[in-house]
Amino acid sequence: MVDPVADAVAAVDIDPVTLEIVRGKLLAAVDEMGIIIARTSMSPVIYEVLDFACGILDTKAQLIVQTNGITLFTGTFSFQLQAIQKKFGDDIRPGDVYMTNDPFEGGTHTCDVALIRPLFDGGKLRAFAIAVAHWSEVGGSVAGSIAPNATEIYQEGIRFPGIHVCRDDKLLPDVVDLIRENVRLPTMCLGDLNAELAAVRIAEVRFHEIEQKYGSGIMDATFDYILETSEQLSREAVAALPDGSYRAVDIIDGDGISDEQIPVCVEVRIAGERMTFDFTGTSGQRPGPINCAYGALHSAVKTVFKSLVDPQGASNEGWFRPVEIICPDGTVFTAQKPAPTGWYYEGSAHASELVWKALAEIAPDRFSAGSYMSLCGAYICGKDPETGEIFVHIEPAVGGWGATSTRDGTAALIATTDGDTYNYSVELFEAKFPLLVRQYALNTDEGVGEGRYRGGFGAVREFDILADDAFTYASFGRSVEPPWGLKGGAKGSCNFMEIESDKETRRVARIPYHALQPGDRVRVVTGGGGGYGDAFARPPQEVLDDVLNDYITPAIARDQYGVALTPDGGVDDTATETLRAARG
Repeated sequence: MVDPVADAVAAVDIDPVTLEIVRGKLLAAVDEMGIIIARTSMSPVIYEVLDFACGILDTKAQLIVQTNGITLFTGTFSFQLQAIQKKFGDDIRPGDVYMTNDPFEGGTHTCDVALIRPLFDGGKLRAFAIAVAHWSEVGGSVAGSIAPNATEIYQEGIRFPGIHVCRDDKLLPDVVDLIRENVRLPTMCLGDLNAELAAVRIAEVRFHEIEQKYGSGIMDATFDYILETSEQLSREAVAALPDGSYRAVDIIDGDGISDEQIPVCVEVRIAGERMTFDFTGTSGQRPGPINCAYGALHSAVKTVFKSLVDPQGASNEGWFRPVEIICPDGTVFTAQKPAPTGWYYEGSAHASELVWKALAEIAPDRFSAGSYMSLCGAYICGKDPETGEIFVHIEPAVGGWGATSTRDGTAALIATTDGDTYNYSVELFEAKFPLLVRQYALNTDEGVGEGRYRGGFGAVREFDILADDAFTYASFGRSVEPPWGLKGGAKGSCNFMEIESDKETRRVARIPYHALQPGDRVRVVTGGGGGYGDAFARPPQEVLDDVLNDYITPAIARDQYGVALTPDGGVDDTATETLRAARG
């Protein structure tokens, strides 16, 4: 039997214990980067939601180590660094730090600002450190910067096209002035900038410490060891899957400009140790901002691929060497300038979901039925009545995941695209924003996909508006086309937002600027996941448990699961047997 770890160790001819120690120190370095950002940033979406990621790459722009964090940054680091290398070439110097947030140069959207620092040792370029974080505000046509009805990227705030932010370890005052004069929350944004600068600086310190102790030869060998062991494990996992072509199709529910549904598709081809993801046939880029660019598409695919081959292993470029991604330019997944990409995570979420759906048929032990999928990001902005200052609230919403071949779907879990992030605790939320959380509960009213294993429940998060001059905007996917079931399981339920004002309730999904008054109520409702298998095969006791837990009603138990209950709340075995037999 081939041992990929032993083969990689033999290739570099260095004590494997030393290689593992150095690998661990590199992972500790990027984790420390993340701790610094979380503790020193000023945007709550960074330090509380953890909307950031950090990494170290080699001089070939290959990711070596990365923090846990936003999965949608998994595939962007390399492209962003390649853009910097292409632009600056041999002019990269010690003490330089570069800034980029350009979706068309490997990024995601303008709010995700990347800082890249070259790591030198003895005058020789050895590696790069990168930190990416979501700034709450980068200018644009609306506070928060990502208007759901934007029609070009110029409406989505300031773009930093791979520029110096530091030279000789000195922050450039012109860049600081540029930021200060083009964003609505300059103190917060400059605080986030300083947090990222501190993160890439500590990466340099830790990298030097490791290299001084172990030497550049062992560092290079460790880089190779990390990439080669991951590659071999990945190839073995792919080779264990049946060769063939697996297709999936889906629908994006509008783009923010039009409600027209947008067809998307993928074909996954497995041949030996290689896996190809071909999105040819997907709809063209849209006028509205649910487009994503090539870097985000790569992240979407790599996220699902990684969950297939080794969901627990630390991420690096080696895992993805067996992967090929094909998608023509100019699709909703490979948008070209000047397409808006503010809500890119809605488009890339569908790319992830397509791959997930295609692979679920052959790996039901790894992949569930469809989930609520959309981050259901809702912005609430306005003027804080206590301070008189502008506030911008944004958080991802948790929702219902699909059932698997062995268990019910998970309830109230963050979407695939956002990885190891959170939503706000109620206590912090109410302390930071002039909003009151009226309700935070499971969404049992809209239901889930029934099956032998049912989907997980979504959530309801309800806010009372306490601020003057407030407004909201949002862009929810899966608002028309519900999560898909698997192996005969039923579809889940949809996401939506409700706005209560003057005793009227309006249900929306993708909505631009909507004014709010004190006392208005905003309700974010996420859907339930799809079911797995025949609902009539679900054990009656499990159906009864759901009734007793107020997850479903007796009517649903009877109509959808074929389980009849007695007046005293038990299972009526005879009536249940009759119901299930009558279906045939």
